[in-house]
Amino acid sequence: MNIPPNSATNAAQQRKLRAAQAALEQVREQSILGVGTGSTVNVLIDLLAGEAGRLKLRGTVSSSEASSARLRSHGIPVLDLNDSGELPLYIDGADQATRARALIKGGGAALTREKILAAAAQRFVCIVDDSKLVTTLGSFPLPVEVIPMARNYIAGRIERLGGRPVWRRDVITDNGNHILDVHGLAIEDPCATEAAIDAIAGVVTVGLFARRPADLLIVGTAQGIERI
Repeated sequence: MNIPPNSATNAAQQRKLRAAQAALEQVREQSILGVGTGSTVNVLIDLLAGEAGRLKLRGTVSSSEASSARLRSHGIPVLDLNDSGELPLYIDGADQATRARALIKGGGAALTREKILAAAAQRFVCIVDDSKLVTTLGSFPLPVEVIPMARNYIAGRIERLGGRPVWRRDVITDNGNHILDVHGLAIEDPCATEAAIDAIAGVVTVGLFARRPADLLIVGTAQGIERI
């Protein structure tokens, strides 16, 4: 049987679509929605556009300039968190997730704003396809947003923790900072690792979401969805 060359891509996209559709069921009408960043969230934003008439959202609060631009392109209003008031729900993706709902985020370099929205939201729903579900975090390099002048100092401190930091040279975050991607960590205790890296002077945010994990993890699979 001949298999189309893009069949794997289509299958992955279908898993993302299932997760995004399930997350959309969590959105309350006439509410303000926190919206994250990434390929699965892009699917969610496009679905939101089709549901705009039914949901009548008062607005969205976005974790990145890229997501804000996509929301606005669909005519969906974007608010500043300072002006939005209560944020009942935040929906975002992840680069890796465990069944304890601890996450690695930041592949799209939006980790600081993502962590702020997760903290501000009453409920944090994470949407992933099943390729992102792991037993132990760390095979995906851990992003750390850093103040530029402290980059080499922070890299040295992270090396003492057993990681191999690599500067993502072609990226400046929406906050004007740099990203170190930390390779070689097997993160057995995500809360402890998050605290240790956060404590280094000059670190803005580490892309571990363990002390404030997702409240609900929606996993798109070939068969349907799994809610964790």
